[in-house]
Amino acid sequence: MTKIIWMTDPHFQNEGLIGDLNPRTRLKAAIDHMNTHHADADFMVLTGDLVGDDIEGDYKLLARYLAQSKIPVYPLVGNNDDRTGFRAHLMLPNGIMDDFIQYAIETEDARYLCLDTHMVGSHAGQFCTARQAWLQAHLTDKPTYIFMHHPPMGLHLPKQDEIKLQEGDMFLDLVRDRVQLLFIGHVHRPTFGTIHGIPFATLGALSFQAPPPQPAWDWDGFVPADEAPHYGVLYIENGNVTLQHTQFCAYDLGIEG
Repeated sequence: MTKIIWMTDPHFQNEGLIGDLNPRTRLKAAIDHMNTHHADADFMVLTGDLVGDDIEGDYKLLARYLAQSKIPVYPLVGNNDDRTGFRAHLMLPNGIMDDFIQYAIETEDARYLCLDTHMVGSHAGQFCTARQAWLQAHLTDKPTYIFMHHPPMGLHLPKQDEIKLQEGDMFLDLVRDRVQLLFIGHVHRPTFGTIHGIPFATLGALSFQAPPPQPAWDWDGFVPADEAPHYGVLYIENGNVTLQHTQFCAYDLGIEG
C-alpha cells in the first residue's frame, strides 16, 4: 500500500496577508498536523499555486517551511508559479523534464505522474506538444495516477471553468482508459466525479476557499468562503483508492483582519 498526503494551493507569501489571511500560519499548521498524524506516509504532493507575487522571496522562505516536513515533498507548478523560482529554491526529483516541472514518481506497484500545466501570462492552463509527448511515453501498462493543477474539464464551477486547461479534450483523449485517477488543484473546492470513465478529484486549498457557485459571483467581487482548509490523505493499494479529506485547523486560524 502507498500512503500519500495531498495538499494544494498554499499561495504562500514571505510577508503580508491575502485579504485578512496569513498564508504562513496556514501552511505551518498543515505541515505540523501532517507531521503529527501522518509521518508514516510515503510522500506528499503539493499541486500548485505555491507562491504569491514576490517570486524570489516567496520561494526562498517556502523552501524553509517545506523542509520541516518529515516526508518527501513533490511540488507542482500552478498558474501563480514560476519555473525558474521552482528550480532555484525547491527540491525536485531526478528525471524532470528540461523545460518543464514535469516528472514521474515510481513505486513498486504504480506510477504517479506530476504534470506541468502552467501557461506563462495566464491563469488558464496549457499542455503543449512537448508535454503531451512526455506524457504519452509514460503511459504504459503500469497502473498510473496523475497529479495536475488545472482541471481538463468543466466542473460546474462557472468562474473556475473559465480558466481550466485549454487542451482539455485532447488531454482526456490521451489518458482515457490509461490512468486510474486524476488529482487536480486550482479550484479551491472539493469535487469528485468521472469524465470519459476516468475518476477525478479536486481539493480545498491550504489557503482560502473559493465560494460555492451559487449564489453567483465574479472575480471583481471575490470574497473567500468562510470554510476551514483541509488536505487529503490517500491510500492506494491494488488499484483501490481511498481519499480522506482532513481538516487540519479551525477556519479562523491565520485570520488576522
